[in-house]
Amino acid sequence: AWSDHVALSNADYRQQLMALLPPSDVLDISEGSQLHGLLDAMAAEMSRVDGRVDDVLRETDPRNASELLSDWETELGLPSACAPLATSLGERRDAAHTKLTERGGQSRQYFIDLAAKLGFAVTITEFKRHTVRSGVDQALYDQSWVFWFRVNAPATTIRVGTVRSGVNEPIRSWGNELLECAMNEDKPAHTQVLYAYG
Repeated sequence: AWSDHVALSNADYRQQLMALLPPSDVLDISEGSQLHGLLDAMAAEMSRVDGRVDDVLRETDPRNASELLSDWETELGLPSACAPLATSLGERRDAAHTKLTERGGQSRQYFIDLAAKLGFAVTITEFKRHTVRSGVDQALYDQSWVFWFRVNAPATTIRVGTVRSGVNEPIRSWGNELLECAMNEDKPAHTQVLYAYG
């Protein structure tokens, strides 16, 4: 595993480079000689590159990325219109990892969970076509209503900032635009969404 990788030191690389030299009584490899200085400079660069291997491998996972996090965000389309602009490094990493690993869904629970991630407690109402077997108290919906669902949310949802929130973010925020944007972005293409607040 990449976490087991240990970069070799300058001295390790210098020793390897010296071992590659041909046997000779003429070459001066004593400390302070020009050849020793050359090998030392080459060893320092090899050690630096070896040390960067860990960094490159760490960057392949957005949960650990720092230098390549903006590349991850560009590739994943972040920030999007429906994803709040993350300001802290941790929030940006979480958003990239979530976007990379989320599988989507069409179930009620998927949309309830999606809303919960954004700070909204919702329920979902699905509509059924009225038939002769429907109860007398069931609403009269025709076939087109099977492609609609309603998101039921409180009249006001206050999203409270956390210790992971950025210093420029509000301590509290409200409004339903984020909920509607996320639902409309993730809903199946053949469906329509209604919103009921309160």
